[in-house]
Amino acid sequence: MAGIGFELKKLFQKKGVLNTAKAYGYATVICAGPMLLGILLLLGIMGLCSVFEVPVLTRELLVSMITYTLLCSVLVTAFFSMVVTRYVADMLFEDKKQAVLPAFWGSTVVMMCVGSVLWGIFLCFSGATFLQAILMFVLFNELIIVWNAMSFLTAIKDYKSIFVSFLTAVAVTVLVGVLLLYLHVSAVEGILCAVTMGYGVMVVWHVILLHRYFPHTDLGAFLFFRWIDEFLPLALSGLFMNVGMFSHLVILWFSEIGVQVHGLFYGAPWHDVPALLAFLTALMTTVNFVVSVEVNFYPKYRNHYSLYNDKGTIGDIKQSEKEMLDTLKTEVFYTALKQLLFTAVCIALGGYLLDMLPLGFNEVMRGYFRTLCVAYGLYAIGNMLMLILLYFTDYKGACLTTGIFAGATILFTLISMLFPSVFYGFGFLLASMLFVLVTAFRLDYFTKRLPYYILAAQPLVAEDRSGFFTRMGVFLEDHLEDSPRNELERSELDVEE
Repeated sequence: MAGIGFELKKLFQKKGVLNTAKAYGYATVICAGPMLLGILLLLGIMGLCSVFEVPVLTRELLVSMITYTLLCSVLVTAFFSMVVTRYVADMLFEDKKQAVLPAFWGSTVVMMCVGSVLWGIFLCFSGATFLQAILMFVLFNELIIVWNAMSFLTAIKDYKSIFVSFLTAVAVTVLVGVLLLYLHVSAVEGILCAVTMGYGVMVVWHVILLHRYFPHTDLGAFLFFRWIDEFLPLALSGLFMNVGMFSHLVILWFSEIGVQVHGLFYGAPWHDVPALLAFLTALMTTVNFVVSVEVNFYPKYRNHYSLYNDKGTIGDIKQSEKEMLDTLKTEVFYTALKQLLFTAVCIALGGYLLDMLPLGFNEVMRGYFRTLCVAYGLYAIGNMLMLILLYFTDYKGACLTTGIFAGATILFTLISMLFPSVFYGFGFLLASMLFVLVTAFRLDYFTKRLPYYILAAQPLVAEDRSGFFTRMGVFLEDHLEDSPRNELERSELDVEE
């Protein structure tokens, strides 16, 4: 991510409204492209269903099927995503590009195998038809590839190609969906097919980009498993963050506003649709974190740590630390302020804009939208602070704060179900508020003791952190690849403790 901010700075140095808009567009797609695509497609599906007068029950079934597929694929990849990103960063830092592409396919295969078994079992009992189940199964695996590919594509810096792949996927989905509905193909199967084709285009495009940039080698594909043992708190942070972000939606499917759409597909349309729209407001902080915090903070951060490596004087180190933390505070403050102002604007204008959309908003849904706009705005600020903890390699702090966020979301949402349904969004709101507070406290605690964590908190002797995942990686290498070659690879790619 630091590399993204550093490269985007070149784009922002170009003057003109179009160049600025282009830089913001690239940052948005890179940071939230696949999830943004999923939300836009869900909203587009509702619009298409309204235009072609698709029955409400069919529309709700479509939304439920795609939502289930999106959320389940995200949860499967959540545990691996941050660790894989760290592995790629380490390999690039050590100039071992040849180890990146095998790790992509190795991690993808593992996630697809685990996810396909679990998702396949669900589909067998879900009540979906055979064709619907096949389409959802294909879409699920496409999403796993897309989520995983984005962790690797951040190293390529080919923003234009990534942006074009996003737009192409949207265009293909819309065009195919309109065509199939115009030909009177069943709405469920037709739109599922269109979404599958749209994400399929993105999968092919991303794989081509990865193979074009990284060398194709026969290195072991499962060496990254050692990084899970090495950075287990990082893996858990990714899982906890996604649980905290989406669990309130799932819980409310079984509340008094929830409905059984068909078979095992449940939903709460009055809450889900406002939540999708409110989630988009969090993109303000997501994008600003990259184009503002990273662009301005990263050079100070890099300069400070380089002084430790380049034998800087104590005076220089203290001065650079002060400059770095002052810049950090300024950027965090203005980014949070932008998010709060943007949230206020969305709440003020949301009522008028929502009435223009064919989504059937009523007063209860408007109330959920206002509450969730505030909740997702606070979540975005907390997520920004957590990412800064990762900057300073405070993986335990990130794991702790995201774990509190996940637990609080589940607990407060369950408690909110004891109150009238108009208060359902407040569970996630309280959890997001707590997330901001504990993450801000942890960041303040850590940065006040930064020299200690840089110099004195490291182990005095090398620690062997190999465990279950390391053994699993070795097992997969030994049984799926040539053993003599793997021994050489493991010795070449050993990390110096």
